[in-house]
Amino acid sequence: MTTVEDFCAHHDDWPWNPPRPGRATFHYLILVTEGVLRHDVDHVTRTVVPGQWLWVRAGHVQRWHDPSTARGPFILFEPEVIRPDTARVLAPFTAHDAPAVLTPHPDDVPWLEQTAYQLLDEHRALGRRPLAAHHALRCSLLEALLLRLAHSPGAAPLGPDRHHTYERFRDAVELNFREVHRVEDYATMLGCSVRTLSRAAQMATGRGAREVINERRLLEARRLLRHSRWSVHAVAAHLGFTDTANFGRFFRQRTGLTPAAYRTRNDP
Repeated sequence: MTTVEDFCAHHDDWPWNPPRPGRATFHYLILVTEGVLRHDVDHVTRTVVPGQWLWVRAGHVQRWHDPSTARGPFILFEPEVIRPDTARVLAPFTAHDAPAVLTPHPDDVPWLEQTAYQLLDEHRALGRRPLAAHHALRCSLLEALLLRLAHSPGAAPLGPDRHHTYERFRDAVELNFREVHRVEDYATMLGCSVRTLSRAAQMATGRGAREVINERRLLEARRLLRHSRWSVHAVAAHLGFTDTANFGRFFRQRTGLTPAAYRTRNDP
């Protein structure tokens, strides 16, 4: 737990000069109270203005821009610190496709900011009270903050009427997209028909079930090509392609670039 200004001062010009992509292993949560923050999340540059929050989920590829003009609390936490019952409630909001920039309801803005600074104060109060109480307070404040923030307008990728079948499908894809690529196999896994699954995906996202699977594979390919040192062959094998040529065709059809060209491209 820190602030954007302290993080910037402590790290001088790293990692934004030059910008370096990296894959988050924990959650980044930043409230901008002053200035403007620009940050790349999964190859898209996001602009965060005062009153908005940036939420980079564990697993996202991110890239910093110079944050020196921005101010506000900066919270980092591992998924495991959230209690299982709370994690279940937050599942739609911690999913990889949930919005990266959140704009809370105006009535919630002061409360969220105060809670974030209370969390910062408690983090800095190590030794003021017994360690168990200190840890419990931090976890309770964080969970309260996340639960309220998660219900910001548009925070859930599917909105208030999200489809239960699609939620199960999305979770199954997240666990199995490297090995399982057919809609029929997911339908069997979930105990429903292909038609039911396809209809649920279409209702929830406007895309077919096969497209949902392929988009998740493509996102992982982009993440690995830009942030890892894996060869194109290794990325293809990791994502279940039978050979590099098939992977190359898949990738080029959806991006207009070969995997090698995409890796050397300079934009996000």
